[in-house]
Amino acid sequence: MTIDIRHLGRVDYEPTYATMQAFTSERSLQPSSDVPDQLWICEHPPVFTQGLAGKAEHIFMPGDIPVVQTNRGGQVTFHGPGQVVGYPLIDLKRAGYFVKEYVYRIEESLIRTLLYFGVTGHRVAGAPGIYVRLDDPTGHALLEQRPRKLAPVADLGSEPIRFAAGSGPKSSEPNFTGLGKIGALGIKVSRNCTYHGVSLNVDMDLEPFSRINPCGYSGLQTVDLSTIGVSVGWAEAADVLSQKLATYLAP
Repeated sequence: MTIDIRHLGRVDYEPTYATMQAFTSERSLQPSSDVPDQLWICEHPPVFTQGLAGKAEHIFMPGDIPVVQTNRGGQVTFHGPGQVVGYPLIDLKRAGYFVKEYVYRIEESLIRTLLYFGVTGHRVAGAPGIYVRLDDPTGHALLEQRPRKLAPVADLGSEPIRFAAGSGPKSSEPNFTGLGKIGALGIKVSRNCTYHGVSLNVDMDLEPFSRINPCGYSGLQTVDLSTIGVSVGWAEAADVLSQKLATYLAP
């Protein structure tokens, strides 16, 4: 069963969140074969969203930007115009993979989207999301703090990938020196069905990120494609990300 991609345009966050919850609740009452998976692609007016693990002290100057409490994982982030947001509504049981692999597949979709635009995305052990080297966004040098332990190769069509099953040596805090976060994710799984999702910063006003500790990390720098010298329109980035998500989230 293929994923139904829906481009919503610019939509307010709270009603979109409510609709995701309603869709997920309703599909749990029907046979899974009757409800196709969906992928919603959109952007939001300025809003801070706080995850279940979120702490109030990580939002220190919201100003006139609303703060919405959510039931996703993670801490606080910012959504705004110029950022592509993707909400995969996937039945994981039908897809045949578990939450850890789901997260990996979302991150892989971000990495492949960045690669399409000539940028190298990186994972950081213990810190979900995708990062770029500020001094060399297109370079391929591996990060010292990347996830290390790998499970066997899985074949996704013509492109085999490996799924992270752990990470390297543990430390109290990930090391973000020289890095900027360009893609974030926060998910919720209810009765094997996912909602919330992923964001990619394209060309946005990054100032609101300075009003929070992004994802709960003090001093973490947030960047977008424009910041690192990549000129691309929102619509093109949205189209590429949606296609990569549809490919890598397939059963």
